[in-house]
Amino acid sequence: MKDNDPVTWLAKLQDDRSLITRASTAQRVAEILRARITEGALLPGTRLSEEMIGAALGVSRNTLRESFRLLMHERLVVHELNRGVFVRVLDVQDVVDIYRVRRVLECAAVGNARTSSAEAMDALEAALVEGEQAAAEQRWFDVGTANMQFHQAIAGLAGSPRIEEIMRQALAEIRLAFHVMAAPQTFHQPYLERHRELLELIRGGEVERAHTVLDDYLRTAERQLVDAYADGVPESVAARR
Repeated sequence: MKDNDPVTWLAKLQDDRSLITRASTAQRVAEILRARITEGALLPGTRLSEEMIGAALGVSRNTLRESFRLLMHERLVVHELNRGVFVRVLDVQDVVDIYRVRRVLECAAVGNARTSSAEAMDALEAALVEGEQAAAEQRWFDVGTANMQFHQAIAGLAGSPRIEEIMRQALAEIRLAFHVMAAPQTFHQPYLERHRELLELIRGGEVERAHTVLDDYLRTAERQLVDAYADGVPESVAARR
């Protein structure tokens, strides 16, 4: 059973139920759903059933609807009249704009690396190791998730909670674009070596070189996704529209 099968992601939401406390708000529910999108568990075009998700998390419809409104504001879900709420399907203009945002945020964060905390550097290495381990075990879906964690850790080098929050939203969006890639291994594997290169440059204090490498990395990934969109949205995604 795949991680993005409905039964699987709903089961994971049931595990997340313990994160919902009396003091929790719709924002906490939105955080959980955003995390599932970032992990790739929720595919573009997936219908988000109020009944099923509400039951899994143990929250009211009103709370869930407010969570959906928050995610709509973040461009992660859309509401279709008389049909319900769906995980958003991105277009190529979305991809281009998200990578524009990512270059600004991530390259600036790398520029701050010399003064970053030890914890921020450790998070970067932990995400890299997680990705390499997943690749060694041929878990390419999980490599994609580790990729998200690595770039979130890059944003963490800036030491700014606001930058980290913006980055979480941008990465959730771009994960929706990753589903357009027909061969996840072919897409993700080459970037693991570049992650290692970036980590070594940052640890070695070669911030300017790391900035250049990261900028080229992001532009290359953007071109790959744009080309994939030109070839058409995969049937697995198109069928959910």
